[in-house]
Amino acid sequence: MSQVFIAFQANEESRPVVEAIVTDNPEAVVSYPTGLVKIDAPGRLTIRRETIEEQTGRPFDLQQLHVNLVTLSGHIDEDDDQLTLSWNH
Repeated sequence: MSQVFIAFQANEESRPVVEAIVTDNPEAVVSYPTGLVKIDAPGRLTIRRETIEEQTGRPFDLQQLHVNLVTLSGHIDEDDDQLTLSWNH
């Protein structure tokens, strides 16, 4: 199974997003290369708006992810409620 990943700038805005991703994807592995937060997962990684809102305590538009997004790997399936990276369709 191929790995998917997403990487964000390492800053306070990214922190609750990363926490939400780890909450929803227990198999995810977080690493901290210089200036980045990289999250790897086997085959699939889902980012849920609702979980980010729980972490931040305020509404969150998933398009806000792009402000601190550095790179990603995988096929993207995105709507207003979640963004999923996967290699398996």
